[in-house]
Amino acid sequence: MLAKAEDPACTPAEAEAFTAKAAELIAKYGVDRALLAADGRTPDPVGDRMMTVVPPYARDKAALLAVVALALRCRVVHLERRGGARTHLFGHDADLERAELLFTSLLVQAAHGLTAAAVPSGEHPAAFRRSWLVGYTEAVRGRLLAAERAATREAERSAGTGAELVLRDRTSEVERRRDEVYPHLTKVGPRRLLGTGRRQGYAAGRVADLGSQRRLSH
Repeated sequence: MLAKAEDPACTPAEAEAFTAKAAELIAKYGVDRALLAADGRTPDPVGDRMMTVVPPYARDKAALLAVVALALRCRVVHLERRGGARTHLFGHDADLERAELLFTSLLVQAAHGLTAAAVPSGEHPAAFRRSWLVGYTEAVRGRLLAAERAATREAERSAGTGAELVLRDRTSEVERRRDEVYPHLTKVGPRRLLGTGRRQGYAAGRVADLGSQRRLSH
């Protein structure tokens, strides 16, 4: 499913046809792995990994990475580096795996979307593309959070597992690990963007593929 979504020949209509189910599957995978680990049946320790995002638009791509990681219960520390953006992710192994896989695919899909988006006459291309990426990221964030909430509710209904409490405890473990490594963090301030591509980017994010059970099973 991810391979199809990354194909430039994939139309928005085709992506929209399977993306809702794909988002549901990747969220269910994350909840299932969390519950198995809580029962002691599958090890899923807290880990971390460093990811480097390269230009162009490295800061905007790093924002997409942060949105994906946070929605999947990871925690993010941005480390500036000249010419690019370096990000330190913390999370349980299963969630780090999901976050990296999704982010890599979404970057490919965003690149196709940016290529297809026409820059309005008289507008600076870089400003347009940065705002396009902001819209894209906003749409992805909403869809991922909705899918994760739905998967948690379904786990609660199906077996009375206390899934929400398990996930909350796992997130606290991740935050403790992050705070041990970075005890004095500061928040990044909001950005001001001038481009008009936000609406087009949001529309592209609404149909971007968010993953599949087949790819996550490896």
